[in-house]
Amino acid sequence: MTHTPAQNGAAVDGTELETALQEITAELQSRSERGQPADYIPPLARVDPAHFGIAVTLTDNRLFAAGEAEMPFSIQSISKVFTLTLALGMAGDSLWRRVGREPSGDAFNSIVLLEHERGIPRNPFINAGALVVADALLSRARAPRETIGEILRFLRFVADDESVAADPAVARAEKATGHRNAALANYLYSCGNLNNPPDHVLGVYFHHCAVTMSCAQLARAGAFLANGGRNPATGRSVVSPERARRINALMMTCGHYDGSGDFAYRVGLPSKSGVGGGILAVVPGVASVAVWSPGLNGQGNSLLGIEALEMLSHRMGWSVF
Repeated sequence: MTHTPAQNGAAVDGTELETALQEITAELQSRSERGQPADYIPPLARVDPAHFGIAVTLTDNRLFAAGEAEMPFSIQSISKVFTLTLALGMAGDSLWRRVGREPSGDAFNSIVLLEHERGIPRNPFINAGALVVADALLSRARAPRETIGEILRFLRFVADDESVAADPAVARAEKATGHRNAALANYLYSCGNLNNPPDHVLGVYFHHCAVTMSCAQLARAGAFLANGGRNPATGRSVVSPERARRINALMMTCGHYDGSGDFAYRVGLPSKSGVGGGILAVVPGVASVAVWSPGLNGQGNSLLGIEALEMLSHRMGWSVF
């Protein structure tokens, strides 16, 4: 039996989904080739690549999980989905005058394209675009600490979990090794596309990338994007259905950097990856999926995370195509 994204999460056979998650986890836990954890951020480099977890939140709020789905990990760039959601709520479509909506085709931390396009990042999920989004959030609160607090409050709201927090050790490591991000921020500032001091913007950026969540928390946090903008845990509206669709569209086209096309081909779901090894994927109308395996491929995306989502999409018939 398969399902399509046109169906509601309530139509999903829980036994079938639970079996799929357990079998996928068992197969991937036995793999010897697992990729390499991000080695340029010391706390991430020390994470054992043997870890694997997966969780699915359906739009009727049922949660299914397998592996180490309750173990917290650094969500890194997955946080950009939530900062973008917040920034659009504050600035609306005026944000798109400062950042584009096109795939980059380049690495997530490339400065070449930013220079070529005169300080307008190609999309909000590459590092330069996320720095502009952080600046937009900072312009409202004016103080980095308040902005970080606002981001954490939003994540706790959508996850329905007050324990979500940023890891200060990871944030310090991000700052200590973030020279290329500092270059991007200063270049954006020189082009007039940052309104706040670069070091303040970087502080916000490093801290939201340092947020730790488990697969279970992350699947719940992303469920509003699968549920027409409404949080299935609380019934409260997060964004309009139209905005949820547009965020999903950006995740589909830009969520895996220069690996986005291959991911769409193999998995066919809106998603966002992070160099901590996590991936958040959305099955519109059906489910939010979070997977974590720390080993990365050459594009900085979770090697086994992509394989897990490809297997799950195939077994459940969840591709949007």
